[in-house]
Amino acid sequence: MAIEIDEGSFRDPRGHIYLTADRVFRTVTQKGIDEYSRVKATGLLDKLVARNLLLGFEEIDKNAHDFVQPEVVLLLEHPKLPFVSYPYEWGFQQLKSAALLQLDIYIEALRHDVTLTDATAYNIQFVGAQPVFIDHLAFRPYRNGEFWLAHRQFCEQFLNPLLLRAKLGIAHNAWYRGSLEGISTSDLNGLLPFGKKLSWNVFSQVVLQAHFQKATLEKSARTAVSTKKGLPKLSFERLLISMRSWIETLKPLDGGNTVWGDYANDNSYSENAEAQKRRFVEAFVAEVKPDVLWDFGCNTGEYSAAALISGTKYFVGFDFDLAAIDKAFARARNEDLAFLPLYLDAANPAPDQGWSQLERKGLRSRADCNSLLALALVHHLAIGKNIPLDAVVEWLIALAPNGVVEFVPKSDPMVQELLRFRDDIFDHYDIDHFVKFIGKRADIVQNEQVQDSERRLIRYVRH
Repeated sequence: MAIEIDEGSFRDPRGHIYLTADRVFRTVTQKGIDEYSRVKATGLLDKLVARNLLLGFEEIDKNAHDFVQPEVVLLLEHPKLPFVSYPYEWGFQQLKSAALLQLDIYIEALRHDVTLTDATAYNIQFVGAQPVFIDHLAFRPYRNGEFWLAHRQFCEQFLNPLLLRAKLGIAHNAWYRGSLEGISTSDLNGLLPFGKKLSWNVFSQVVLQAHFQKATLEKSARTAVSTKKGLPKLSFERLLISMRSWIETLKPLDGGNTVWGDYANDNSYSENAEAQKRRFVEAFVAEVKPDVLWDFGCNTGEYSAAALISGTKYFVGFDFDLAAIDKAFARARNEDLAFLPLYLDAANPAPDQGWSQLERKGLRSRADCNSLLALALVHHLAIGKNIPLDAVVEWLIALAPNGVVEFVPKSDPMVQELLRFRDDIFDHYDIDHFVKFIGKRADIVQNEQVQDSERRLIRYVRH
């Protein structure tokens, strides 16, 4: 059994994550065992697991799994997540739900005389629409009178990205991806117009904090900390509750305006064509039965429930439209679906990045994809982004050995809309070339014309 360290866990001397093909282990070292044991004795961890707020864990024999390092005292095993995602891939509502989870855990921890060592958003993952905390070593005993030492990190990684969208209508994703520690308070303060700073919440959490951070840089950090008075635990808890109440009210300034979020109800398909596409997808899933199915161009998740009923265990959807992602997330939550919608610009997917380009993994290196759907996607890449049709086909088939792809011809109203304000330079964009390019890399199992249109649904199996 090959065991490899997760490169994203190197920062914590109290323990690291190790992975096999289907198992996840966490070491607890000499530096972490005392705090872990004291926290566990409070019953907090078990309570959070029972409420599905903390990822499950089991203490196991480290010697049975070749963990012979002298610094490793204890070994934990966790269930393997179907897919790992990052904050810059979440929609507004997902980031908001993650922020609320972080605060809920902190409030519950304080009631057990426990606090958190940090407030990084990377300690939260999603299982479907359910956020779950994953760092069991982020807890330590609370010290009387201490401050919220992770307040700045919480603001940069949760609050400020939410405020960027809620107050300015600017999505956090591109900024967050470019600055993995989040959005600094000084940057947000510089962006906000005067009128947006007048509410007490924004003034206290952005304007004043930006001022304090600037002041801290102008004198020694030791002096700044030593002059502070202690914060009673009840006041600490009230601060967290107040922050939670405010975040719960935040909404996107744009009101969820969308380019493609209404595509399911406003497209060139007839009812017969839509039913045909659904049957095609259901038959594909029923035969292949993939553990995890990726859907590129998932929109609001029209095929998620159908795929889950037909045999896939987990459905990961990707889309460029953030309002559609929010709607898909709401669907997954309301219908309790094993469906995780994520933001993705397929023409510019997130790369391997972070320290030594190993800390945050890109799409290809993060997980293997057995099966995919790419419906109403190809024309956006080939015509909307000027990516050669051959390259689009190669990328999709390289991602997954089994898949269903849709070809939308130039005569279709959706493609005509893309061509309306540009020259048609796409000489090879036709069904014959599309089939030829697929045939170079895969066997075509089905090639079916969509009713009442010239669109094609093609199912392939990679050579």
